[in-house]
Amino acid sequence: MKLFLHKLFRWEYWPFQIVYIPIYFIWAYYSLRTKSLFFFNASNPTIKNGGFMNESKKEIYDIIPQKYYPKTQLVQGQISFESIIKLEKESTIQYPFIAKPDIGLRGSAVKKINNQDELLDYHSKAHFDYLIQDLIPFENEVGIFYVRFPNQKQGKITGIVDKEFLIVEGNGKDSIEKLVKNNPRFAMQLQSLQREYGKTLKEILPIGEKQNLVPFGNHARGAKFIDVSHWTTPKLTATIDAMCQEIPEFYFGRLDVMYNTWDELENGKNFALVELNGAASEPTHIYDPTHSLLFAWKELARHIKYMYQISVLNHKNGAEYLSFKEGVKEYKLHLEQSRKIVSF
Repeated sequence: MKLFLHKLFRWEYWPFQIVYIPIYFIWAYYSLRTKSLFFFNASNPTIKNGGFMNESKKEIYDIIPQKYYPKTQLVQGQISFESIIKLEKESTIQYPFIAKPDIGLRGSAVKKINNQDELLDYHSKAHFDYLIQDLIPFENEVGIFYVRFPNQKQGKITGIVDKEFLIVEGNGKDSIEKLVKNNPRFAMQLQSLQREYGKTLKEILPIGEKQNLVPFGNHARGAKFIDVSHWTTPKLTATIDAMCQEIPEFYFGRLDVMYNTWDELENGKNFALVELNGAASEPTHIYDPTHSLLFAWKELARHIKYMYQISVLNHKNGAEYLSFKEGVKEYKLHLEQSRKIVSF
């Protein structure tokens, strides 16, 4: 009941279908204006469906200069385990590493793999193609929303979210499980943590010792999102814009970035892209617990307007909107992929 009330009175935990109710009407308006329900296809012409659904992470990585992201290898979900070991060795990716679906779903089925047994377990459950990827050696993570209109030389940052991972700190007497239960945000992840860590959650951490139970900044996996859009500076904007302009025809989306220090990130040093998200990107700074639902609606509306305007400009330059038939087909494939990931 305590957790239920915690979720009930904090809109950041509500199902997105409810949060987005006013946004559906805005979408309908833009669809009428473009005469296409799937106008987003033109927002990022080099990314499948503009990055709204069914886009392959590997295909997106392939259009990004290698210097900006960790070593990544695509694994076909149906290949033999022996073939995976061969791929792993050829790619020189070393344990521990991250495994995640090639076509993702809000951080689901993303897992840190520590050894070959864990990789075998992951592969046996994964009825989908997935990626194995080097761990990024930086502790901090932000999501940076980037927008550039095709007729403009420079893009801009429209929001930044800082991410606090699901980290517990020992007090010398309570188990990890109890420490998790003491934090409502963490407690909602308890079942998944129990599946992942088992009896390890019964261990007691020494005073001051910290353990990161979910080493990636995903809101659905317990991370706290903090709006730090005020961290935007001309120097950071120039760094992010220069990188994004090296990605062919990328105009709209969120960059999830891990970095060492903020000063180094501003100067383009010691950072790496976790992922690049296209048309389906949310301005995730809206999930700061201090923000109202009205603020979230305004920000969502602002960013969908950007996507609409960019799509129209790209369409005038030859980028196609998805036909209704193709759009429905892609959406059905998206639902099928989602079911596979959820069943994982």
